[in-house]
Amino acid sequence: MGAGIAELCALNGLDVRLAVSRPASLESAPRRLAASLDRRVAKGRLTPEGRDAALAAVSVGTDLGDLADRELVVEAVVEDEAVKLAVFSTLDKVVEPDAILASTTSALSITRLAGVVQHPGRVLGVHFFNPVAVLDLVELIPTLLTDESVCRRAEEFVTALGKKPVTVGDRSGFVVNALLIPYLLAAIRMVESGYSSAESVDQAMESGCAHPMGPLKLADFIGLDVVAAIAEALHAESRQPLHAPPPLLSRMVEAGILGRKSGRGFHSYA
Repeated sequence: MGAGIAELCALNGLDVRLAVSRPASLESAPRRLAASLDRRVAKGRLTPEGRDAALAAVSVGTDLGDLADRELVVEAVVEDEAVKLAVFSTLDKVVEPDAILASTTSALSITRLAGVVQHPGRVLGVHFFNPVAVLDLVELIPTLLTDESVCRRAEEFVTALGKKPVTVGDRSGFVVNALLIPYLLAAIRMVESGYSSAESVDQAMESGCAHPMGPLKLADFIGLDVVAAIAEALHAESRQPLHAPPPLLSRMVEAGILGRKSGRGFHSYA
């Protein structure tokens, strides 16, 4: 997600500084960015000159202190509240007071993240969807304390990237995941109970409802660990049974069966 946002910003002529968590990413992140831009060139969607300009626009480091001069910082770390809180606490001490601090969290409370910031009015959610280059939507999630000027600047930023922003309330799951995750969990429960196979569930929704991707293929694409994390956040806030991760999903995540990224989920991937 972070790499996708960095690439999108660089392609739109912005000066991008990417902070990575592991020293190994100092080499792998630029390689990944270059490979993605090369694919654009091969498909005729980008000129070689445009690729070179985008690569030159992105610098990579491991020190959050390197973000001190940024006007907007988009946090895209693992979906773990403690990790995100630590990042926001550090960023609050690093960047200028008028810089925007944004989170790409899929389900965690923006208000709680803003709670560790001295000026919570500059915090909001800016939730991109994966793959960033393909999906147009960005959910903007202000808290009760977010400054109106911050909302306006965030909307201008997202629109300038060619995305379509929608402003939603700070509720777990926001709009898309609050509707999507219960649907995915219901499909998983059908497989868990033996009611139907993953193949049949996906075919039914693709052929019967004209969905481009069945729910279990979609869960595999998102990542089963991510689906489970969002479900847990939804359930922690709502206490509704439909938000509780099914045992099958929990066991698969514990076993490292995470979907496409692990090569196996409800379907197998070569």
